[in-house]
Amino acid sequence: MHILRGAPVLSDFRRNKLLARLQQQVPGVKAVYAEFMHFADLTGELSEQDQAVLNRLLKYGPSVAAEETNGSLVLVVPRFGTISPWSSKATDIAHNCGLKMIERLERGIAYYVSGELNAAELQQVTALLHDRMTEQALNTVEAAEQLFHHTEPKPFNRVDIIGGGKAALEQANIELGLALADDEIDYLVDSFNGLGRNPTDVELMMFAQANSEHCRHKIFNASWDIDGEAQDKSLFGMIKNTYQMRSEGVLSAYKDNAAVIEGFVGGRFFPEPGTGEYRAHQEPIHILMKVETHNHPTAIAPFSGASTGSGGEIRDEGATGRGGKPKAGLSGFTVSNLRIPGFEQPWEEDNGKPGRIVTPLQIMIDGPLGGAAFNNEFGRPNLTGYFRTFEQTVPSPRGPEIRGYHKPIMIAGGMGNIRADHVEKAEIPVGAKLIVLGGPAMLIGLGGGAASSMATGSSAEDLDFASVQRENPEMERRCQEVIDRCWQLGEKNPIAFIHDVGAGGLSNAFPELVNDGGRGGIFELRNIPNDEPGMSPLEIWSNESQERYVMAVPNADFERFKEICERERCPFAVVGEATEEQMLVLNDSHFDNQPVDMPLSVLLGKPPRMHRSVTREAEQGDDFTGDVALEEAALRVLRLPAVASKNFLITIGDRSVTGLVTRDQLVG
Repeated sequence: MHILRGAPVLSDFRRNKLLARLQQQVPGVKAVYAEFMHFADLTGELSEQDQAVLNRLLKYGPSVAAEETNGSLVLVVPRFGTISPWSSKATDIAHNCGLKMIERLERGIAYYVSGELNAAELQQVTALLHDRMTEQALNTVEAAEQLFHHTEPKPFNRVDIIGGGKAALEQANIELGLALADDEIDYLVDSFNGLGRNPTDVELMMFAQANSEHCRHKIFNASWDIDGEAQDKSLFGMIKNTYQMRSEGVLSAYKDNAAVIEGFVGGRFFPEPGTGEYRAHQEPIHILMKVETHNHPTAIAPFSGASTGSGGEIRDEGATGRGGKPKAGLSGFTVSNLRIPGFEQPWEEDNGKPGRIVTPLQIMIDGPLGGAAFNNEFGRPNLTGYFRTFEQTVPSPRGPEIRGYHKPIMIAGGMGNIRADHVEKAEIPVGAKLIVLGGPAMLIGLGGGAASSMATGSSAEDLDFASVQRENPEMERRCQEVIDRCWQLGEKNPIAFIHDVGAGGLSNAFPELVNDGGRGGIFELRNIPNDEPGMSPLEIWSNESQERYVMAVPNADFERFKEICERERCPFAVVGEATEEQMLVLNDSHFDNQPVDMPLSVLLGKPPRMHRSVTREAEQGDDFTGDVALEEAALRVLRLPAVASKNFLITIGDRSVTGLVTRDQLVG
């Protein structure tokens, strides 16, 4: 391992801000200094010329003078067994610069913390300096050698329902955080007894993700009654009713990753497929749109939660029809009262919060930055949104209730364009290649679909934190460039069918892809690009590593698709092929077994439909009190976040990125 010191990480402003944060928790901290540290895994010695090239590549960062290193070392590096987004890009660049002796480059941050600290205080400081989901902290530089060690893959497990019956599955439900309802447990016990075998943990996690509230909207689609009177429409049916009553101009709704409405004829400026020459193509420019929430991850880790919320919505637009183009975004937040220190408002009460989620104020500091950062780095202007707060004690038949948004609402949305002949997905031919496009699998976001479908606090805290994804907008941009090149080919578009990878990872995306296309699929687990070789089959199949798409590409179009991916330097892998029989088979060549072998009808068939009964309750409100002066009432209204300035949500991103924005939020 070759080690190179890098530039200082923090400007004076950020350094002082970090010091204040550390001193708030550990007053004994006197000073903190941080610099990048680079690690190179080499296959041989670097020549003097190669060393010079590498030194030049790794000279970046703020122009702050390096300092002597004093104090306790806290070296923060990517979690062992993972490869960071920075590493993927840096190694790629090094190879393109001719540094073939470099197997992999990785980066850490060396923090030097000064002060009289005991072991417990140093541990507190260490916890504040790293994200335990994606990083780990070391106290020696030599320990970083483990970054390049490879661990052996773990096998899958079976749950013994043949011998242990329903109780065995109930136990697995808790241990794996599956969030299965009682009737779903009964359904699975009956189904696997019918198949005459025990389910694997891979199959159970896949079922949990594919049938979670997040993915299947079980509550929204439930039958229900009010005071014993059956309702004609489910909640989702009520939402769809407007489309059913007035569908003129709607080309696609409630069946794809985004909705599409008719646009107008205009000139779309993109290169001619044959010559590469840019010109305006006169054609109907249909409009696609999407809004979704990303509440659970934003409650746990606001920056990453809001960031990956925006990233997931962008992928939905790109994966509409046979490929769309995202154009502009929005983000919105609803949280409980902010209680800004030193600026608490008369209506704000301190009702506490669960330990595993952050404060509303922290959500509104970090969340908008996450959403803005992803849009900015991907290259999409974030042009609208909203911000509301609410938290109040209200009377109810059961006594006073506190209502609010400790678990926030984080909305990510946007609009884009799609060609007329790409609005509908095409048929998947038998034998078509089933491809994953984008970044590698990592142990990130495991069980997110099920976790976000639970009541907050009903799962183990580690499971909650494990279900939050981490973002890599640069990889998503590469993927979108591939999709853009494909839809620009018009009728020669090699993408027959496409979905984005979101909740449940590949265990939800691939079954959804083949099922929607009326096919089955045979998949090879070890063909999935994987940056954590020690993961179990469950972890490889169900992790929610971001910036990935799955697609079906007919064999005749595969070479064209491959050329596009190589040109855009976008990773892809052929993971399986489409079959006539609607079975889902996952082979594992390492262990020579099948972690998944089940009919799609069991996975996505007809689990019991949920039913909800509700009863009307008479509620008595509090009497209105008018004992506040008019001026004070007016000032309170103006200080309410819903009314106050939203500049801090607007000026954090580039509102003119793409050059297609003629008017932004500060106009008018």
